[in-house]
Amino acid sequence: MQQRITGVTTADGSQLAVATVGDGRPLVYVSGWLSHLERGWDLPEERAWLEGLAQGCRLVRYDRAGSGLSAPTPRPPSQEYELEQLAAVVAGLPEPFDLIGTSLGALTAVAWAAAHPATVRRLVLYGGWATGAEVSPPSARDHLLPLVESHWGLGSDVLTDIFAPDAPSAARAAFGRYQREASSPATARALLELSYRLDMRPLLSRVAAPTLVVHRAEDRAAPLAQAEALASGIPGARLVVLPGRSHLPWAGDSVGLVTTIRRFLGLPIARTAAGTLTARQLEVAALIGEGCTNREIAARLGIDERSAEGHVERILLRLGFRSRAQIAAWYAART
Repeated sequence: MQQRITGVTTADGSQLAVATVGDGRPLVYVSGWLSHLERGWDLPEERAWLEGLAQGCRLVRYDRAGSGLSAPTPRPPSQEYELEQLAAVVAGLPEPFDLIGTSLGALTAVAWAAAHPATVRRLVLYGGWATGAEVSPPSARDHLLPLVESHWGLGSDVLTDIFAPDAPSAARAAFGRYQREASSPATARALLELSYRLDMRPLLSRVAAPTLVVHRAEDRAAPLAQAEALASGIPGARLVVLPGRSHLPWAGDSVGLVTTIRRFLGLPIARTAAGTLTARQLEVAALIGEGCTNREIAARLGIDERSAEGHVERILLRLGFRSRAQIAAWYAART
């Protein structure tokens, strides 16, 4: 899949970057705290997660103002501003559309569904919370917020360890760099403060769309009790608890998460299950078994070296391996 990046303008003139992947019924994706449409797409683990969602539908993502490819803004973050940005992104989309919010984006998705019930066909909330003040103790917030603003490098590394403990070390390092590229320290702190400040409880009963609340049992960034509060407050909402500690949806068992979401949205379940490879990935695995480098794989298959590297990363992710030697051994045993 290839993403297409365009732009939209909010009512107050803010310029937002929007990425679209796939074709079909729209699935609008409201990201968590920070995003970067290009860096996220370049990260093999996150791209695999996004491609898993986008099969058979049109996945629409955006960078919120001041983050990623979207332009800086003098406006401070607020729930009102979050809704203005989402309104600009969905303008022109056929309604009703499916809406998914992850982490902080889950709160925006709740607010939108409560205010615009006719526009949402189905609502998915992953890693969200009902009350920001109860996500972490005040002492932790008082330590983390100044750290993010004054030592953004260290702060992003600390948050990565909290958000993605199940991700490979290379993916955690890449995500730390990705966060720093996605935002200035001041914007990162302001958005983090917003996540602690919002209280969605008054809006939950107004959500009319069929809703799936999905959460990992040991999420280190958002307690499971907050997912339970979301599900109990939204009429008819279904709560699914999956194993794992990672808050980021692409870290850990992302295949199980994708399958749960696609089943709820009525989308076909991907034919390639976890632990199996596509035909192209099998070709790459065979060449790894022969001892080929990424450059040699690219030359043999007639693709560029970066594509070969991406195939290798996705094979590692799908098989749960950490090295090329493991891929070679797996292929040898298979054949």
